[in-house]
Amino acid sequence: MKGIWKDVLTALFMGMVLPGMVLQMVSAYQNRERPIVAETTPETAAPETLPPPVLLTAKVRWKNGKVEKVNMDDYLLGVVLAEMPADFEMEALKAQAVVARTYTRKAYLTDGKHGDGSVCTDPGCCQAYISQEDYLSQGGTREGVDKVRFAVEATTGYVLTYGEELIEATYFSCSGGSTEDAAAVWGTDYPYLQAVDSPGEENAAHFTDIVTFTPEEFQSALGAALSGSPRSWIGTTTYTEGGGVNTMTIGGETYTGTQLRALLGLRSTAFTVLTEDEEITITTRGFGHRVGMSQYGADAMAVTGSGFREILSHYYPGTTLTKLGGGGQ
Repeated sequence: MKGIWKDVLTALFMGMVLPGMVLQMVSAYQNRERPIVAETTPETAAPETLPPPVLLTAKVRWKNGKVEKVNMDDYLLGVVLAEMPADFEMEALKAQAVVARTYTRKAYLTDGKHGDGSVCTDPGCCQAYISQEDYLSQGGTREGVDKVRFAVEATTGYVLTYGEELIEATYFSCSGGSTEDAAAVWGTDYPYLQAVDSPGEENAAHFTDIVTFTPEEFQSALGAALSGSPRSWIGTTTYTEGGGVNTMTIGGETYTGTQLRALLGLRSTAFTVLTEDEEITITTRGFGHRVGMSQYGADAMAVTGSGFREILSHYYPGTTLTKLGGGGQ
């Protein structure tokens, strides 16, 4: 009998108490403390899925002279790989993709520098370009290719406009602290190509450079015969809004900053000249024409948390980020 009662009590315990214990365990599991996931904004977070590609056409003039129509985003992968280091911040790469797309699209619709809507692969004329294969063979990484491809595809179809027209999407390497007015460099004023501050570029390869000339080399470069001591050669200097040399008088002759940059082979028009009897020292700030977006400045902004929209708005004030439709044209 004792054995029977023991079995009965055990059964009652299992049937009445154990289910409650199981329910408590399940409830505790369901209400356990969950890990906190940091919120991110669309500006800085990588989307889980990329937007559908916008099919646009680029017209490219290759090094062999052949002109070919290609898919825009396929072409831009090679442009961004050539124009901006892949280890730059993602938002800077996105900004570069938008600017390069704008430049290419405007050339396509307005005939561009070559008169047929094409862009060449010479960075001194249009935009640099490197194929994926050449990039990898020259030390680039697969991760770099994937990162740049993401930047291009994440901004597919986006261009910059002003007054519903595509802008003159100029860009360059490093400003040396401030960009330049387009009018100061090319003589044509654009409301969105004005001098703006560009901080954070101090680590750029060509934030400053120094070049020296002997008095003989200096005169030869200018194509001028200067009299007297070199200390007396430099006269009045005027400056642009962006801190570049506007005009400089040398030996009684007035030169523009852009003329001197070309004649002396300088990296930018933002420079100072120190003359001594045996040596002329020129210190430049920045690298390039300094009009539009500074690539190192864009990366510096991205490092501090700016998204590509903010970067583009800073370097091209008053412009609108516009997404084009597809159609392949």
